[in-house]
Amino acid sequence: MNTKKPVRAIAVVAAAYISLVVLFESSLGFFQPELGGTITITTVDKQGQSHDRVVSRFESGGELFIAANHWPRAWFRRVLQNPKLIALIDGESASYQAVLLKGEKHDQLALEYDPGLAFRFLTGFPPRYFIQLERLSSAP
Repeated sequence: MNTKKPVRAIAVVAAAYISLVVLFESSLGFFQPELGGTITITTVDKQGQSHDRVVSRFESGGELFIAANHWPRAWFRRVLQNPKLIALIDGESASYQAVLLKGEKHDQLALEYDPGLAFRFLTGFPPRYFIQLERLSSAP
């Protein structure tokens, strides 16, 4: 029995799936619209460089959240390193403190804003993290 054929078929399917995920994620990063359901956040890296990123916004119980839903997440690592950020929401810029959600509050938001199986499949089933944005003051 030739065992190379099943292994080769699995390798081809895996490569095709990885290519699909990379293509989908790349197109989202490139074409992501700045609509009413998005926020432009400005984060700062270790060298003091600022970076803008469009992310989806979520609201629950009068509170504001963003989520890391994809594999490309340099912005998320910057937020964890420096949780103060600027957010542009509906044309208004303000300073926020980012708080990583854990436990029950995270689980509740994950159920409330479940992206569905198709989206998770197209993004390669990345782990999902929610960040609460607590407004500090108006941005300079």
